[in-house]
Amino acid sequence: MSENQQYQSNATAFRLKKTVVMVGMMGAGKTAVGRALALRLGVPFLDSDAEIESAANMTVPEIFARDGEPFFRARETQVISRLLDEARGILSTGGGAFLAQENRDNITARGVSVWLNADLDLLWQRVRHKDTRPLLRTPDPRATLAEIYATRVPLYAQADVEVASKPDLSIEEMVDRVIDTLLRDRRDVLEVQDA
Repeated sequence: MSENQQYQSNATAFRLKKTVVMVGMMGAGKTAVGRALALRLGVPFLDSDAEIESAANMTVPEIFARDGEPFFRARETQVISRLLDEARGILSTGGGAFLAQENRDNITARGVSVWLNADLDLLWQRVRHKDTRPLLRTPDPRATLAEIYATRVPLYAQADVEVASKPDLSIEEMVDRVIDTLLRDRRDVLEVQDA
């Protein structure tokens, strides 16, 4: 049995020592992979956008429209800081969260950032039919996505861990990749529990 196969079993018990924060572009799979990862590890799943929406009783696009992006980003920083102080788990963040130096510093100090690195074509395939992305409500959303991608990738590259996202990988296969990467590179974050 290969090491990769060993960790694919849901029977494997893990010990999470720090919160894993999923970062990356819209459409990279932060929520889907994060939720499945939390389930596999048996830890809470948290979503910073969902927490903001719950507190405001509004959707992210509604907050952007009513209060603007700077207001949203300030609330996002507060929520991420609070969630990092709660029980260890998997935290999915919005695509812009990791752009703020304060968020990057907080995440590195109190958790670990995992960049789901998907290329522009894959991201476009995933987001082009969704109307829930306020930043893409432009006359040319593909060009807007390309501009956002070019601006953000250098900041995402500062993440503690990078996991490549490929179009042919299932959510479960992406979870395997994240687990394998953490076990290989970040024993301070995740380890296999002895039986």
